[in-house]
Amino acid sequence: MNSTSREMIFLAGGCFWGMEEILRKIPGVLNTDVGYCGGKTMDPKYVEVKTGTTGHAEAIRVEFDPSILSLESLLNYFFRMHDPTTVNRQGNDVGSQYRSAIFYVRDQQRDVGKFVIDEVNKSGKWNSPVVTEVIPFEHFTLAEDYHQDYLVKNPAGYTCHWLRN
Repeated sequence: MNSTSREMIFLAGGCFWGMEEILRKIPGVLNTDVGYCGGKTMDPKYVEVKTGTTGHAEAIRVEFDPSILSLESLLNYFFRMHDPTTVNRQGNDVGSQYRSAIFYVRDQQRDVGKFVIDEVNKSGKWNSPVVTEVIPFEHFTLAEDYHQDYLVKNPAGYTCHWLRN
């Protein structure tokens, strides 16, 4: 019998469409869902989140197998797929809903997140310091169905995400 270990973390780094498309292809990622984290209202809808007034970030629930993909490796992908040095912005997307954040489920995830941020800052790959928030996970609201696997359904759809060196 094959037993898969599973861990979950919630990542925000701009529009969730492009992030999900990259994340779901990483070996060791078992499942992704897009939704909303970090806001002050329960069960928000996209029409509310896009205004930037709810405090939610567009986020991805990432379920992964840590025996295949360590959290440190996953976060290294995360810091390559978006610009973690811009406050409330990714490309043309501007607003607090597009902020960079790691919503951790366990204290060990917080520690790894802070370690990776420190390593990214030391690497010199970015001209400015990382502004990614590392905050405790509280609640995730699944986004509407049309947002799930958006770039699979709409291959020519908009994205401002790509894997940088």
